[in-house]
Amino acid sequence: MNVKDKPGISLHLDVSDFLPADDEEKKSIDIMRESTSFWKDGFQRLVKNKLAMASLIVIIIVMILAFVVPTFYPYSYEQQIRGSENLFVMEYSEEELARIEAGEKVFPHILGTDSLGRDLAVRVMMGSRISLLVGIIASGIILFIGSTYGAIAGYFGGKVDLIMMRIVDIIYTVPDILVIILLMVTVKHPLKELAENVPGFEWINVVGTGLISIFIVFSLLYWVGMARIVRGQILTLKEQEFVTAARALGASHGRIIRKHLLTNCVGTLIVTTTLQIPSSIFTESFLSFLGLGVNAPMPSLGSLAAQAVDGIRSYPHRLLVPAVAISLIILSFNLLGDGLRDAFDPRLKN
Repeated sequence: MNVKDKPGISLHLDVSDFLPADDEEKKSIDIMRESTSFWKDGFQRLVKNKLAMASLIVIIIVMILAFVVPTFYPYSYEQQIRGSENLFVMEYSEEELARIEAGEKVFPHILGTDSLGRDLAVRVMMGSRISLLVGIIASGIILFIGSTYGAIAGYFGGKVDLIMMRIVDIIYTVPDILVIILLMVTVKHPLKELAENVPGFEWINVVGTGLISIFIVFSLLYWVGMARIVRGQILTLKEQEFVTAARALGASHGRIIRKHLLTNCVGTLIVTTTLQIPSSIFTESFLSFLGLGVNAPMPSLGSLAAQAVDGIRSYPHRLLVPAVAISLIILSFNLLGDGLRDAFDPRLKN
């Protein structure tokens, strides 16, 4: 029996099979879910996390209070108001009460004043600014050094990786507090001479050698955790086909690391950097509490807490306010970091 004699089988083409599809046929092959990018998908998942969004709102409010409000606040952080020492919350001095009775408008001391008559509210806001700046700048330093170091170690592997990771192990054993104290003693006089003799370096006297030493220690010691995380990601990614294709096309090692490997680690980098900010803030606050941070009268949340310890029985709010501010900032960044990890980590997708 020939093929052409079999029922239902024909070697002739049906022209109707090549006609454009109508609307109903197009709907039948529609994709059930729209294609989305990595960032769009991650932010959609982040928005659904109510705790992370609430933490983000708190961080924005704290940043407004720290960076915007002090610019038009009627008192400055270093201003000493005579007769207004040791005021409680929303309390006026006798001189200010007299001015109010004379018809003059006087802005209240929302959180009271300290023993030198300085408004505590603006000092807490400025202290929050210092702590946030330290956390953000230190995290940026850690991100740059740690990601570069870890990417190089993971990409080249072998003896390069072995030597670089042993250096990391050695750095882990260095006591950071001891290094900060030694740096403060070592660089104090050179930095002081630099601030006095070279124009444009007067800011060193305002910031203080303690804070500069903290940044140096962050650059020297605190990037090792980031380096290990990035190295682990690079060891996995460098075996992928797109890296092999880049090598076959003649891409240099630097371009492969920058454009292909670190780009695919961006989610991990964002999460790790966000979680590094509260750690840096806590370290700075702890060191400032010990007197190793900013110079007076520049406030920090840690130094404000240290100054309030002596009068904790008479003025407990002076210690409570900076302590709550530190806790709130650190908690908000930690919760936001957890939300970013859940949103941008592909392994946690449903």
